[in-house]
Amino acid sequence: MENEKSLENIFENIKIELINKRYVKARDLLLENNEVDIAEILEEVLEELGIEKTIILFRTLPKDVSVEVFSYLPSDDQVAIINGITDKEIKHIIDELDFDDRIDVLEELPANVVDKILEKSTKEERRMINTFLNYPETSAGSLMTPDYISLRKDMTVGEAMAYIKSEGMDSETVYTCYVKDSGRKLIGIVSLRTLVIEDDNVCIKDLMHEDFISVNVMDDQEEVSEVFKKYGFLAIPVVDKEDRLVGIITVDDILDVIEEETTEDFQKMAGVATSTKEYLDMSVWKHVKNRIPWLFALMCSYIITGSIITNFEEVLSKVISLVAYLPMLMGTGGNSGSQSATLVIRGMALGDVELKDFGKVLWKEARVSFFIGIALSLLNFARIYWIDNQSIWIGFTVCGSMLVIVMAAKIIGSMLPMAAKKVGIDPALMASPMISSLTDMVSVVTYFALATLILGV
Repeated sequence: MENEKSLENIFENIKIELINKRYVKARDLLLENNEVDIAEILEEVLEELGIEKTIILFRTLPKDVSVEVFSYLPSDDQVAIINGITDKEIKHIIDELDFDDRIDVLEELPANVVDKILEKSTKEERRMINTFLNYPETSAGSLMTPDYISLRKDMTVGEAMAYIKSEGMDSETVYTCYVKDSGRKLIGIVSLRTLVIEDDNVCIKDLMHEDFISVNVMDDQEEVSEVFKKYGFLAIPVVDKEDRLVGIITVDDILDVIEEETTEDFQKMAGVATSTKEYLDMSVWKHVKNRIPWLFALMCSYIITGSIITNFEEVLSKVISLVAYLPMLMGTGGNSGSQSATLVIRGMALGDVELKDFGKVLWKEARVSFFIGIALSLLNFARIYWIDNQSIWIGFTVCGSMLVIVMAAKIIGSMLPMAAKKVGIDPALMASPMISSLTDMVSVVTYFALATLILGV
């Protein structure tokens, strides 16, 4: 929190210097911060003062700092800066970026700018860039970098350490080294820790681990993130269908994926179309477009609920007090279903709940819902009979409905996400809006059916 306040104060001071065209002073204030904070300050400058002042300030940064800062900027801000600087400046930034960051930037740039960059790249660079750009956006291949330490099995520790010292600065990580055969097939891994403590004349093939974990270049990013979470890796090798090593994925890149997947799940659970843009960066019409389809679908479901209520008008006209308890029953049903759906969806996302646990989840939710339903029913019976002064039969009707509705809602809420995953639908879609709509229908039918049965109306 203090750091945020400090950055706000720094930004205000830089803002004053920029407005007064004291650019050197603004740069000096900016350089008192690390690259991550500089990127955040530049975001604020872009938002409040516009692209012209942002580019002026960006150009005052030392070249090595500007490249590092650029890598931490959001993609929209990167594109804005790219569009405002010269081709020579663009090429310098692209050349100096880590390969995976370079691919991320190129994916966001207009095609004509990408063509200009590729024209000035070497033949080998063009081939590699085009290969990476052609991987599906959600695949492991789009996340990986080719900058890793590769060793031969016949190397000695001394030779390996010398190689690491010469190539390490250009590698994404040196903590894990990858051993390949002559056909580029991954045959083992060895850690830097092992190399450091071993004698120089020990052979790599005697130290490497052959029981490594790898992912395929076409694996989905979400599956890769699950591997990272399960094993706690800092990096993981990526192989093609012939088990040839083509790159590695590091934990910093997978953290971005985890954040994106979590955001996507929250959006789906709220009945909103997924988007990678931040809330404030999206236009009003984009928000409308993302939200209205689900709201329209849910509105149609409530039309069905309204039709059911209309069919029971005669029951309501005879016992008008039944109307007062309908919102409570519908709300409790929706909340009960949403509780179960949220817990099951989260459990599935973390790998704690699997499809094979269908029976266990059903049995657990049936018991949980029964006890919760009994507790809520008893509380409501006391209120209806002693406070509302209603007849005991209305109490039985409302409370009996409460028990059935809570049990039905929790079972629906827990089973629908699992059923969705079984048929290949994202379980997050079966969250609050969907569950509430279904449980509302169940609530209305259950309530009036019991009213007809118990009250004889």
